[in-house]
Amino acid sequence: MSSLRIASAQYPIGRFDSFAAWHAHVADWVAGAAGQGAELLLFPEYGAMELASMLPEALQRDLTAQISALQDYHQDFVATFAELAKRHDVHIVAPSLPVAVGNQVRNRAYLLSPNGAIGFQEKRQMTRFEREVWGIYGGDELKVFDIAGKTGNVRIGIAICYDIEFPLIAHAMSAAGADLILAPSCTDTMAGANRVQVGARARALENQVYVAVSPTVGLAEWSLAVDVNVGWASILATPDRGFPDDGVIARGELSQPGWIHAELDFAALKAAREETEVFTRKDWDGQDKPSLEVTAIKL
Repeated sequence: MSSLRIASAQYPIGRFDSFAAWHAHVADWVAGAAGQGAELLLFPEYGAMELASMLPEALQRDLTAQISALQDYHQDFVATFAELAKRHDVHIVAPSLPVAVGNQVRNRAYLLSPNGAIGFQEKRQMTRFEREVWGIYGGDELKVFDIAGKTGNVRIGIAICYDIEFPLIAHAMSAAGADLILAPSCTDTMAGANRVQVGARARALENQVYVAVSPTVGLAEWSLAVDVNVGWASILATPDRGFPDDGVIARGELSQPGWIHAELDFAALKAAREETEVFTRKDWDGQDKPSLEVTAIKL
């Protein structure tokens, strides 16, 4: 693929009286991005928690019970984004949601293709809130996905929020051929938003890939899970020849709802790996091997 137009959402958690009202809302968001030429749409982590606003108030106040209740919306949620992907001829990474898998609950982001194919990536590394308060487990399998755009194919990976802060997760995807890593996120402090952004910028630099971040934004005071949402969307590359000096291709305004867009040139990305000032991607060899020894010296 020579290029791909991506849209990354700064997505506010809404409150809805019915599934039909929610459906109309997300349909408007998808139509807005597709109408500006986007081929790949990225929604944030836990954006699907807005579905909990349709539950009885008692369930809205119960973090554990609402997860079980949300499973009733699971199939219709996936079907909604699958239909929108087909209608607009786009790929969509839907907002992630807690999904019951056997006797566990996992944080899952679905990837919907315009040809009807459906994939998903589960978050691997849990935050303290997810693990200690919410009881959500990490998935084991890392995946890469081949998607077809208007000018060819591209291989992508999905590193959900905290996952983008761990170098080996993104590196494994990059080593498997991913040229774009998507980082849907949900953070409630500036510190958290900055951790995600710092991680995303570092992963772009280390692997010489594109990285896109999509956060939830704004207040949803009715929700125990996503009541405060702080962050900004960004689309990043390595800060080197052929790219911005800071590596930032596009950046949204802090916590303001909307889309940011960028045209990603993968031919230029691959060419730049042979011509940049440093070869971080190539120079990974040997850095993560168990045989790498450290010597402690007393001074």
